[in-house]
Amino acid sequence: MAILLLIPFFIVRFWLLGWLDKTGIERAAHFAPMYGGERIAFWAYQISTMALVFWMFRLKMIIELDSLFGVGAVLYATGLAMLAKSVIDFAAPAVNGFRKSGIYCFTRNPMYVSYFVFFLGCVLLTRSFSLFLILLCFQVSGHWVILAEERWCLEQFGEPYSQYLCETGRYL
Repeated sequence: MAILLLIPFFIVRFWLLGWLDKTGIERAAHFAPMYGGERIAFWAYQISTMALVFWMFRLKMIIELDSLFGVGAVLYATGLAMLAKSVIDFAAPAVNGFRKSGIYCFTRNPMYVSYFVFFLGCVLLTRSFSLFLILLCFQVSGHWVILAEERWCLEQFGEPYSQYLCETGRYL
């Protein structure tokens, strides 16, 4: 039953993005060049991403009207809403090549933040400690992927991106 929680996620992340921008899915799937330990982090990120999805097949959503369920539901819905806003803004890139308005004025990585919030909601809705551990691996490895992406963006966009780094937080 927990796998059903992923249906809205996939609709927003893939269908909505593809519908809004034909190149959006390809652009979102682009990973910056990785060096040294970043390559290990990249593979840890890929494996933990697959593990998050496949582990949901093993889990059941636990519906008990208590605070844990309430917080989980709020995080789940917030993560999904953040992802939708991220996708909508990402689908219309700025002329300089990177987006820094909309949700991107609050965080440089709104999709990554929304993934974490969404899956943290799933952790609470399923009450799965193992899913939480997978999410931690996902988040830590994702941080290294983000560092590589930021380096690539600095090379691609130069001073405007450097200024954006100073103005906007990596996560919040």
